Amino acid sequence: MQREHNDRKELLLYAVIWAILLVAPILSTYLHTLNNASETTFPWDRLFEVWVQYLFFFVAFAIHNFLLAPLIVYRRRRALYLTGFAALLAVFTAVQCVNRPDVRPQAPLPPIEQFEGPDFRPEPHDKPLHGIEPDRPQHGTEPDRPQHDRRPPVFIGQHDIVAVIIFLLMLGLNLGVKYYFRHRRDTERLAELKRENLQQQLEYLKYQINPHFLMNTLNNIHALVDIDPEQAKETIVELSKIMRFVLYEGSKQKVPLRQELIFLDNYIQLMRMRVTDHVDINVEMPQATPDREIPPLMLITFVENAFKHGVSYQQHSFIDIKISIEDNRLHFSCQNSKVPQGEDRHGGVGLQNVRRRLQLIYGNDYRLSIRNEADTYNVNLELPL
Repeated sequence: MQREHNDRKELLLYAVIWAILLVAPILSTYLHTLNNASETTFPWDRLFEVWVQYLFFFVAFAIHNFLLAPLIVYRRRRALYLTGFAALLAVFTAVQCVNRPDVRPQAPLPPIEQFEGPDFRPEPHDKPLHGIEPDRPQHGTEPDRPQHDRRPPVFIGQHDIVAVIIFLLMLGLNLGVKYYFRHRRDTERLAELKRENLQQQLEYLKYQINPHFLMNTLNNIHALVDIDPEQAKETIVELSKIMRFVLYEGSKQKVPLRQELIFLDNYIQLMRMRVTDHVDINVEMPQATPDREIPPLMLITFVENAFKHGVSYQQHSFIDIKISIEDNRLHFSCQNSKVPQGEDRHGGVGLQNVRRRLQLIYGNDYRLSIRNEADTYNVNLELPL
């Protein structure tokens, strides 16, 4: 929403600037017509010539603003931007050279014979100095006369140079405006992300003191004390790891991917104690994790919903969790059976918070697909690392 709002402001700024540029020649021509009594009609032809020149600049600006500038401002693809910029500059310069104003040929000097009449009197400086005769043309030859080159410059003229300078200043201003709105957008997003992180931290705080979670986990541990004391000790250790991670790492913006996967695995192992043999739990995680970071507690919401709403103690149910890494992107999928008591509770506040958090952190650089089918609930998430 903030990005669309800033985009509208940016387009409105460009529209105002171009409107001023289009209206300015009309006012200037109108004032010139009022001050010049010899012109009785409004010179629309000269005005159209100015607008045609503006059209070249507007087309170049539109190409740069909508196609080239986003490459370097938002996507940071400098090589591709410089290539496109060089091509646009070359095309613009060529168009300017082809459509430069006509070069009017200078009027030729009058022939020298018209000054050689009976009334012609040479000036004193035309007399020979100190007896030196001026050079006379040889017999049969005419004196050299100045030749006036009527051709335009071979490649680029003064008008073209000025147009290219204005072109570069215009594109530089375009980049400056885009970087300003990007900085403003990032500032607003950071402030909103801080508020969202505070809200998420409060949600996690409520989650870690959730009486149902603690009660069920402690009851399972209590049952294991007499049956398998060693496993009960391990369960207590895993529970402490989960609580420590939520308490100390949950407030950070990003944590190592390895820590997030370990936390997720500890949670799954802890939840295995609460289900019966009628629940099939399949988990696939990468053996080696790259040195990348991920926002903490991003995946736990989907896994928690799978255990909360997709497990039945009377009938067969399943939970399949798969995590893989391909091309520096994390692929997460969670599929679980759907039982009647949990069917209508999928997609609650927790999922809404996750969607909002993903949008704030990754913008459009993520994919989240949720399919709520008749018997299964499928979640597929793809994140950049």
